Amino acid sequence: MRPQPGALTEGPIARTLVKFMLPILLGNILQSLNGSINAVWIGRFLGTEALAAVSNANAVMFLLLGAVFGVSMAATILVGQHYGARRVDEARRVVGTSATFFLAVSFVIAVAGWVLCEPLLAWMGTPPGAIPYATAYLRTIFVATPFIYLYTFVMAVLRGAGDSRTPFMFLLLQVGLDIALNPLFIFGLGPVPALGIAGSSLATLVANAVSLFALVGYLYRRKHELCFHGPDVALLKIDPAILGTLVKKGVPMGVQMLVMSASFIAMITLVNRFGTATTAAYGAAWQLWNYLQMPAFAIGAAVSSMAAQNVGAQRWDRVARVAKVGVALCLALTGVMVAITILLDRQALGLFMRPGEELEIARHINHVASSTFIAYGLSMVLFGVTRATGAVFAPLVSLVLSLWVVRFPFAEVMLPHWGADAIWWSFPVSGVVSAVFALAYYQWGGWRNARMGPRTPEPLGAQ
Repeated sequence: MRPQPGALTEGPIARTLVKFMLPILLGNILQSLNGSINAVWIGRFLGTEALAAVSNANAVMFLLLGAVFGVSMAATILVGQHYGARRVDEARRVVGTSATFFLAVSFVIAVAGWVLCEPLLAWMGTPPGAIPYATAYLRTIFVATPFIYLYTFVMAVLRGAGDSRTPFMFLLLQVGLDIALNPLFIFGLGPVPALGIAGSSLATLVANAVSLFALVGYLYRRKHELCFHGPDVALLKIDPAILGTLVKKGVPMGVQMLVMSASFIAMITLVNRFGTATTAAYGAAWQLWNYLQMPAFAIGAAVSSMAAQNVGAQRWDRVARVAKVGVALCLALTGVMVAITILLDRQALGLFMRPGEELEIARHINHVASSTFIAYGLSMVLFGVTRATGAVFAPLVSLVLSLWVVRFPFAEVMLPHWGADAIWWSFPVSGVVSAVFALAYYQWGGWRNARMGPRTPEPLGAQ
């Protein structure tokens, strides 16, 4: 199977973007649906403390993915630029160095996480009754880390090469396995013992491992040009120049995820002050918000890959049109989804918790904070375009400003006056700040002159 280099540099912008974005969006829907179904099993059958445990554990998992997100994005952009410039051999060198790096880092994080997860949960202020549940859940997730990291990496590289369909097909497999195995491992059946909340994370481990091996096997059977054979194994030796570029550009993008993760943890420490009911309600609201963020994440990833290939091909006119179409599409999709989640929030949130105090708290949280994701969607799309050139510091500055200079201080200062409402209102306030910063940087920033590395093509000019 030989993907066509530069496939995202040709054809109508809107149709090409939608065609490339849809598998990513559907994949995000599948992953969120998987998480929601798991939350239903845990929240309705294992109780409020177990759901609160998963809310805290998810914050740690987000931190784990953030640790390598930047290098993954840098590799994706480099592969995309090389494909746009029709330099497939250079793309293969990037894949080899990146794969070795990911494997090494994943093992280090797996070991460290196993040892440190309980102290970390205690530091987060996790409700005492939820800590045993969260610890059991997280330790299995840490064992799964190498499979999760490599699986995510392979899919990101394929998207950088212009293929979003293959990752989606194997996400179907991964999510299907996870959904099927969750009740089996949680409640047990026949010779399979009932593992409780640890069964949910074991299902994640098995699903990711099986899907990773199936995806790699599929690529080799189809003779994908990014697969290594015989002498190509030498490409797995780390190239210092490529690693230097990946680290130089990837660290700021990774720090973005860490900033988001740390902010999520900081916010949940505030939420935890109000007790298990509020923590569980916040976790249920996040289940809905995962869906609200899906269009932005999908379109942001799509425009980043598409813009990277067009930067490599020096098609700056198309880069500008990608940004405009991406923003319009994101605002439309996210706006519709926000309206739906507000209108049907009782029914949607009722999937994750029983009627009562927790459900009403979750509805209130959703009413106040859900509009945040319209503003953040605009930011994700514009920064998805600008980072495709190698401009990676502005998105980091925007996140620090909106999350740590605005959101957390706003919530902390207003907490004595508004109570828990201060936390919920800090979301839309920080979202507006992020959107204004992204618009200003896209219009007047120097992102068009940024470079991923020494082999990045020089621009022919601004759009």
